[in-house]
Amino acid sequence: MSQKKIIVSNRLPVTANRDEESGALEFKPSAGGLATGLSSIFKEKGNLWIGWPGIPDFKEDEKPGVIKSLRGENMAPVFLNKKEVLLYYEGFSNRTLWPLFHYFTEFTQYTPEDWDMYVAVNQKFCDAILEYAGPDDIIWVHDYQLLLLPSMLREKLPNATIGFFQHIPFPSYEIFRLLPWRSEILEGMLGADLLGFHTYDDTRHFMSSVSRIAGYPNSMGTIKMANRIISVDAFPMGIDYDKFEKAARSKETYEKVDKYKSLFANQQVVLSIDRLDYTKGIKRRLYAFDKFLEMYPEYIGKVVLVLLVVPSRDKVDQYQQLKEEIDTLVGKIDGKYSTIDWTPIQYFYRSFSFDGLSALYSKADVALITPLRDGMNLVCKEYVASKVTQKGVLILSEMAGAAKELSEAILINPNDEAEIVEALKQALEMPEIEQRNRLLEMQEKLKRYSVHRWVEVFVEELLNVKDRQAKMNIKLLGNKQQKKLKKHYDESKKRIFFLDYDGTLKGFSKDPKAVKPDPELIDLLQDLCADPHNRVIIISGRDRYTLSEWMQDVKLDIIAEHGIWMCKNGGDFHTIEPLSQDWKQKISSIMERYVDRTPGSFLEYKDYSIAWHFRKADPEFGDMRARELIETLHYLTANMNLQTMWGNKVIEVKSRDVNKGKAALKWLNEDKYDFVFTAGDDVTDEDTFTVMPEDAYCVKVGLDATAANYNVKSFKDIRTLLRSLIDG
Repeated sequence: MSQKKIIVSNRLPVTANRDEESGALEFKPSAGGLATGLSSIFKEKGNLWIGWPGIPDFKEDEKPGVIKSLRGENMAPVFLNKKEVLLYYEGFSNRTLWPLFHYFTEFTQYTPEDWDMYVAVNQKFCDAILEYAGPDDIIWVHDYQLLLLPSMLREKLPNATIGFFQHIPFPSYEIFRLLPWRSEILEGMLGADLLGFHTYDDTRHFMSSVSRIAGYPNSMGTIKMANRIISVDAFPMGIDYDKFEKAARSKETYEKVDKYKSLFANQQVVLSIDRLDYTKGIKRRLYAFDKFLEMYPEYIGKVVLVLLVVPSRDKVDQYQQLKEEIDTLVGKIDGKYSTIDWTPIQYFYRSFSFDGLSALYSKADVALITPLRDGMNLVCKEYVASKVTQKGVLILSEMAGAAKELSEAILINPNDEAEIVEALKQALEMPEIEQRNRLLEMQEKLKRYSVHRWVEVFVEELLNVKDRQAKMNIKLLGNKQQKKLKKHYDESKKRIFFLDYDGTLKGFSKDPKAVKPDPELIDLLQDLCADPHNRVIIISGRDRYTLSEWMQDVKLDIIAEHGIWMCKNGGDFHTIEPLSQDWKQKISSIMERYVDRTPGSFLEYKDYSIAWHFRKADPEFGDMRARELIETLHYLTANMNLQTMWGNKVIEVKSRDVNKGKAALKWLNEDKYDFVFTAGDDVTDEDTFTVMPEDAYCVKVGLDATAANYNVKSFKDIRTLLRSLIDG
């Protein structure tokens, strides 16, 4: 069966409407750039768009007909009842996530009942998708209403290609961590292979939260989990540029523009278009317009603000109150400045037709788009695309995602009333040649990166991530390789094992002393050493005292401090070669300074090395301090025979004369072995891998690039592998 593409969003690209008199159902296309952009995907044969049809509580006898009708248009419904809409959509989605993600913490409600329904409805979406999705299909999930869905799908379809795109901002860690269910939200999103946001700021905020809350390492837009990598990137959404340009040149638009010209004769038009929402900054925009007329009275009678507010959630108390405040402000300003033949604000609380919008875009001399926080804001892009005469000025909030692209607009801080006032004056007085130059620059960008290109780029990157995962999985130690390894083990007579400890035989902990071997591990090592054909060496960066105490009940060899100390079969430790400690005082004073400057970090003093641990520190702050320390140490040790190593949340300084690889060679050179196995998890173990014979089995724990033959996902896989060799 061929690979299908399935789009999933809270709402379908059509909305169901029920005739009040007859009760008959009809489906009307939904407005919006997402439906336009994704039409090229879901309308292809075999593909599908899954979502809520827009009205709750369909009658049971209606559902088969709805399903059949939508299926003919490559769509499938998720039916929601009134309670689900109330708690999942109006509740958690729009009373919790929406205000929090837009930095309106004072409006955010944390209601456990809403959260429970949010989980349940996300699961309902998952179940609906599973009715249609195959194990290898491409599934693209959209927006904040479905943040848990990617991981739910991953659990059921582990090989599926899953993308997720967030259309609203992702807040900074300081805001996001206020959410009681922050960990669950992140884990839900991390079920995707590719996570897309509108801006780099959003990706940076998301990666910060992943590091600090979920604890997964990440760098350069890649998150490393136990079993796969995830890519995170910015994909600024475009518009259907050709659609708006063509509409601006149409006969219908020209006719409406002529009417507007007569209506606004001898007046410059400032256009404001928004959905009714507290994030849009409509009130502050009105205050600024009032201040503008007060400061520059010469514009009275010569400029008009066309304020178009599209109804939204007007049954919610906050939105009702906002509507009343806007009404009051408009009335106040009109009453303050109106003359017999001029009203400063033309206020419309309703939706406009596409032709009507196109005409407004074409006529407006200035577009005033000043959201307090916005994921992208496509209105400003639509305005620019509609200016076929290259006359017009865009004033844009720097808090809108589009501001990252449309730098030729007049960018303002929407909280700065004085700045908006001066921007209005600058826009109204801008020479036409400057207007033209600015618009042409912006139009070229929007033509190049339309909504159709946005879709193409996202899907291309999604497939690229899966390709990178597949290449990594080629090195994963699979069943076939394990059978080969087991066969070789059974047939060999003289075997040697080099086993790292932390991260390889035992998982990490914030406290290095808290990872002593558990009974299962001791039993495993004892059984491995009980075979007279096996020689087992623990090769670790830990100090000799800790390792000898932990392994006192196991008859094995130990290499401690990355190859400095060694002992055989419980005997005395001795150094591989004489080493100096003269450097320690100078280096320790520097490293102690970083302990003072990095809360949660500490030093571990070993005989011939010093380790700076920062696992307990704030992840981002710790990484920053670690980079500083590495640079400082590289400078200080440039003419010293020292090596600086960056391990897993630890930086260690030791003599360059010894390493794990040199120590392992001493064992390999003492005898001939017909089976060689080594396992490790970090950069210090690469020294061991590189000195192993060609036929050795070298296994890296984790999905990093390595000189080892194979990768496994976690220390548990190493334990399972060793147990399978012993037990047969």
